[in-house]
Amino acid sequence: MHPAPAFSRDDEKRGQSPAFSRDVQIPPLGLAGTLKHPAGAHALVIFAHGSGSSRFSPRNIQVAEALNRRGIATLLFDLLLPDEEGDRRNVFDIKLLARRLAQAVRWTEDVPDVTNLPLGLFGASTGAAAALVAAGVLGARIGAVVSRGGRPDLAGDILADVKAPTLLIVGGEDFGVIELNQLALQRLECEKAIEIVPGATHLFPEAGALDSVIELAADWFERHLAGKNRKSDARR
Repeated sequence: MHPAPAFSRDDEKRGQSPAFSRDVQIPPLGLAGTLKHPAGAHALVIFAHGSGSSRFSPRNIQVAEALNRRGIATLLFDLLLPDEEGDRRNVFDIKLLARRLAQAVRWTEDVPDVTNLPLGLFGASTGAAAALVAAGVLGARIGAVVSRGGRPDLAGDILADVKAPTLLIVGGEDFGVIELNQLALQRLECEKAIEIVPGATHLFPEAGALDSVIELAADWFERHLAGKNRKSDARR
């Protein structure tokens, strides 16, 4: 049973869904996560972290907080159980990670306040490949995908099945990964774009680099998720 959300009477008076932040467990395995819902949220973005990271990734938290400020709800969760994290094979098991991500998507469909929100996926490193595989499987349920410093090439043949508008963000100094993203871009048949952040390396630690990622990602999600309804769009 999930703890009750913090409720704002002011939100209720304005006819908005209340703001809340709560810890959650994603069935069927009880994967730990944090769901944040700003008042009147108009979209939901689920994060798929990269190899060796978790829901506590400082970079993903920074991106999520920026999205919250722009009226987008976020779900950060652990794709692996604690006893699975020690096996490096799990970190690169894209099918496993994508399956866990799809389970999180299905779980949100039964969560009040976010059930009808248009849905985007944000993936980093290997999590980007998992996000694209999940998007390819879930079809119209996913409204947009953003990859940060990702390995979209690891999604393989399913790239051609992705229908959601997809943005690939890569650091300008992330040599090798740039080329892998360009190859993946060619295989995508959906609306797509690649943005290269000048001077940035793989984790975007340089001054202003992650800010650029945030602006690009937020603009992409707002452009492709605004005014949509996840369930009605999925039935088309």
